[in-house]
Amino acid sequence: MIRKALFSEVDSIHEITQACAKAMIAKGIFQWNEQYPSKDHFQKDIELEELYVLEEESRIKGIIVITEIVDKEYLPVTWLTENKNNFYVHRLAVDPQYWGQGYAQQLMDFAEHQARNKNFISIRLDTFSQNKHNQKFYEARGYQRLGNIYFLNQSKQAFYCYELIL
Repeated sequence: MIRKALFSEVDSIHEITQACAKAMIAKGIFQWNEQYPSKDHFQKDIELEELYVLEEESRIKGIIVITEIVDKEYLPVTWLTENKNNFYVHRLAVDPQYWGQGYAQQLMDFAEHQARNKNFISIRLDTFSQNKHNQKFYEARGYQRLGNIYFLNQSKQAFYCYELIL
């Protein structure tokens, strides 16, 4: 079941993303770190009602943030569609002990379904330039790679922007 996250789940959600960060670092992917994503990010996401959890057997196995708010870093990107009526995906994470079991697919299916139901024209997101697995994941779903952006508090390496026209 995918549902909106609760404030009482922030610690569990943060533990999942920290486990993801450690697992990615072990593979040489320095996408997330101790500072990002933080509990403050998740609390704000919950306040805005944008953070969703995938729960199975009373356990959170994955999370996703879906929002209409465009980050300032996205403004210089040349997107495929106009900068209005777009949905944005952030902080997609699956507990590493459940990697490879289709949970990321379920979360993205959910986000795309929500976007279509709300008549958005596209979904936009970014992924780390060194995370080849994520790039293949999004490209297999039909997302087109566009420009690069930078989050220097996370990495000096670029993040690739992707868009899917709905």
